[in-house]
Formats: sequence, C-alpha cells, structure tokens
Amino acid sequence: MRKEKIAVLGDGDLVLIFKAIGMDVFSANTAGEASEQLKLLARNYSVIFVTEEIAVGIPDQIAKFKTKAYPAIIPIPSSAGASGIGIEGIKKDVERAVGTDILFND
Repeated sequence: MRKEKIAVLGDGDLVLIFKAIGMDVFSANTAGEASEQLKLLARNYSVIFVTEEIAVGIPDQIAKFKTKAYPAIIPIPSSAGASGIGIEGIKKDVERAVGTDILFND
C-alpha cells in the first residue's frame, strides 16, 4: 500500500536540505542506481522529487510513470543548477492535457 509521503532522489548535498525539513531522501551516483531506487520508491511514495541531473540519466524510467496517477515524479534543479528539464516536462504535460501551450505561448 502506497503511503502519502514525499521522497527526494538526488545527488549528495542537495538531498540533505530536504532531509532537514523532514522529507525522506535517497541518493544515487549512477543511472543504474537511480533507476533501481526509483522503482523501490514508487511502491511507497506518492510524490518523488528527482533532481534534474538524475532525471537526465533515466528518462525512460520516468516516462513509465507519466501514464499513472501515482507516484508523481517531479524534476527539480540539482546542485549544479537548473537545466530546464522540469519546466519542459510540465509544458509537455499541459500541452497533452489541453491541446495547446497555455503556459509559454511558444
């Protein structure tokens, strides 16, 4: 049974910030580790924040969850800064839902 909890999957220092505010944090150093962690987290968490740096290495794994209600996989900027992957994903999801770009008007 999925718990109504939030997890953060990312790299080193950034995840420690989330731990300080009470979220469950997990780290991964390779795409393989990240993929396995995501599979395990998906069983127990409703929302999983994934750093963009990690998300770049596991796009197929993340895409599998896009068709399901839970867990919500949300890319966030990593300690290296924002790459735009998170906002691009939101843009695509909105376009798919409403049929046009209502956020950025590109």
